[in-house]
Amino acid sequence: MTMAQARGTTDGWPDGTFRNPVLPGFHPDPSVCRVGDDYYLVCSSFEYFPGVPIFHSRDLVHWEQIGNVLDRPGQLTLPPSTASSGGVYAPTLRHHDGRFWLIVTNCADGGGNLLVTAEDPAGPWSDPVRLPGVPGIDPDLTWDDEGDCWCTYAGIEQVRIDPRTGRTIGEPRRLWSGAPGAQAPEAPHLYRVGGYWYLLIAEGGTERGHAVSVARATAPGGPYEPCPANPVLTHRGTNRPIQNTGHADLVEAADGSWWLVLLGVRPGGGTPGWHVLGRETFLAPVTWVDGWPVVGGVEPVMAAPPWPARPTPQPPARDDFDAVGLHPRWVSVRSRPAESWSTTERPGWLTLRARGASMDERDVTFLGRRQQHPSCRVRTLVDPAGGRGGLVVRLDERHHHGVEVGDGEARVLVRIGSVLATVATRAVPAGPVRLRVDVLAPAPGDWHPGKEPDVLRFGVESADGTFDVLAELDGRYLSTEVAGGFTGRVIGMYAATGSVHFDWFDYQPEDGDGDPTPRDGGAI
Repeated sequence: MTMAQARGTTDGWPDGTFRNPVLPGFHPDPSVCRVGDDYYLVCSSFEYFPGVPIFHSRDLVHWEQIGNVLDRPGQLTLPPSTASSGGVYAPTLRHHDGRFWLIVTNCADGGGNLLVTAEDPAGPWSDPVRLPGVPGIDPDLTWDDEGDCWCTYAGIEQVRIDPRTGRTIGEPRRLWSGAPGAQAPEAPHLYRVGGYWYLLIAEGGTERGHAVSVARATAPGGPYEPCPANPVLTHRGTNRPIQNTGHADLVEAADGSWWLVLLGVRPGGGTPGWHVLGRETFLAPVTWVDGWPVVGGVEPVMAAPPWPARPTPQPPARDDFDAVGLHPRWVSVRSRPAESWSTTERPGWLTLRARGASMDERDVTFLGRRQQHPSCRVRTLVDPAGGRGGLVVRLDERHHHGVEVGDGEARVLVRIGSVLATVATRAVPAGPVRLRVDVLAPAPGDWHPGKEPDVLRFGVESADGTFDVLAELDGRYLSTEVAGGFTGRVIGMYAATGSVHFDWFDYQPEDGDGDPTPRDGGAI
């Protein structure tokens, strides 16, 4: 299947299959709900603002981002002290009594769980109701037959709440801790299916030992009986191309079939393997056998669901910044003060006004989008206008590579942990300059134990498309296995000094996952 087919067609399922992940790039901890024939899905966003991206689909495969749940400072505060991979963890999205309900943990701003509601999932969402009596992370919501609302959270514990006030009712109770000795029982979701309440959890940690297990009871408070086939999903100890499978949510389709959305990663390179895009959202079929869910395989190419495809519009690869506002895919680090950006100061251009002096700073002025393809090409036309800024691939403050312009010079900057280096420079005109980054995944079969997961080429592009590569860098240093944390690569624009103007930003996935151009030397 080609990349074009993977992005969907308008006349049905290509070859009766779909491609995993269904939501590629840094989209972890998915939670899904169905309302009629429509599906809605949310993901964790960590230190990025706005928080909790929300997507719509008609077929569980093609997803369109329709907004961000926490899209204003009154809902989400992520101060500069917020650590990378801190912030917003593991939302749960549900539809009940004619409203959408979302509960989530903000590990910054003093910590705590909060709940917001909306009539329209595209927003606006309400100001948050705080839940001081609900500790921990990964909160879930469900309502029983009497209308009581139960919140279950990592541990695995549960407490009854008043969702409109945030007040807890009664004392928390321990429900189940998963497999004996398994670490990190978390990500609980509770469902009523037939005569049972099913408790789905993740365990084993979100790395290679990740797994999904399930238990059931006749009442939401238990006692819970574990599934004899637990874990019902794990890829630990295998050589499958998708790893770290876990943190799942169940949904029943309109035709009565069942599906599981879950996170996973696609490691690349040699040993031990490095995943660079982050934890992504995958889809798997579910059947019920003897009263227990049985999860089908999670593979790169899978048989399509048994209903016609209804593809959603694909996001544009290019943004010319002609609108007053910004598409919801754009994210900033921790905050986006109104005075730090504009699309009207120079009409048709994005203006970024510097705060922090570099991408090392927690309050840097940055606007980026998730890297969603193993191979892609990113370009922008930047006018430093006496300032300094450019194009950067970011994992966190201590792991980022970029090419910037200022003072008549283009330079490639590399940050790897405690090391910051300028690895290449070139004189450039004082006016607008085209900057470019190519991310190149290895060709199939190009493997050895120390093989990098990809390489990143940084440089300057001429008007005719000629690419002057200033540096080629090993991609493993912008991976979770090196940097740690829970996020993935975000590629975008930043201002380090002054006001920097960007005429357009172009993100193009390459056709297929291999290297689209010949190599001309090793990576730095």
